[in-house]
Amino acid sequence: MLARVPCGGARRERGGVRDLAAMSNADQGADRRARLAAARLYLVCGAAPDGSELPDLLRGAVAGGVEVVQLREKHLPDDELLAVANAARALCGRIGALFIVNDSPFIAAEVGADGVHVGQEDMPARAVRELVGPDMLIGLSTHTPEQIDATDASLIDYIGVGPIHETPTKPGREAVGLELIRHASAHAAVPFFAIGGLDVSNIPAALAAGAERVCVLRAIAAAEDPERAARGLRDLLDTPGAED
Repeated sequence: MLARVPCGGARRERGGVRDLAAMSNADQGADRRARLAAARLYLVCGAAPDGSELPDLLRGAVAGGVEVVQLREKHLPDDELLAVANAARALCGRIGALFIVNDSPFIAAEVGADGVHVGQEDMPARAVRELVGPDMLIGLSTHTPEQIDATDASLIDYIGVGPIHETPTKPGREAVGLELIRHASAHAAVPFFAIGGLDVSNIPAALAAGAERVCVLRAIAAAEDPERAARGLRDLLDTPGAED
């Protein structure tokens, strides 16, 4: 005959499971933030119409030193974007990169992404945080000293600072130059990634201005050999005195 388990014991057991789940989520959030703090090279990329080219790009980029991948895709309908994001998230998990979804907190939450990135005109950071919970990374684009200073570190985990140089991915957005990197280096309350037209020719100047992390798109995504391109950028970031 089986012994009866007191109701209170059952409640305590269920509570213990919930506590373990909460601890697991908290550990996941802490791990994501630690990996983000250590990251130096961030890739933003789109997807081919059927997503067929993305796996090779991601494998090469991560092998070359990319630690954070953002899927920025403005043209796919939500169901197709969801499928591409889900596949990219799974691949990034296997190859060891943080996976971020651009502009779509709902899709980021649906696929279990590591984070979501939003712009100044997108959903407010507090609403994004309420939607995705405490353990997902939130990134925010900033373009002015005032936007950098207004960043709420209790809601935002990192910021993009730029565009440093003019870039076709942000048509009509005036380049902010190196001075905004200097401001972010002195005042940013969270880790920041310099972004906008950066490549091997101008990253040393960004480093000299105070950047420790960079975000690129074409410098890797448009390269004939993404792994070699990523490794070249990573060498600049990891070489002491590369900014001199």
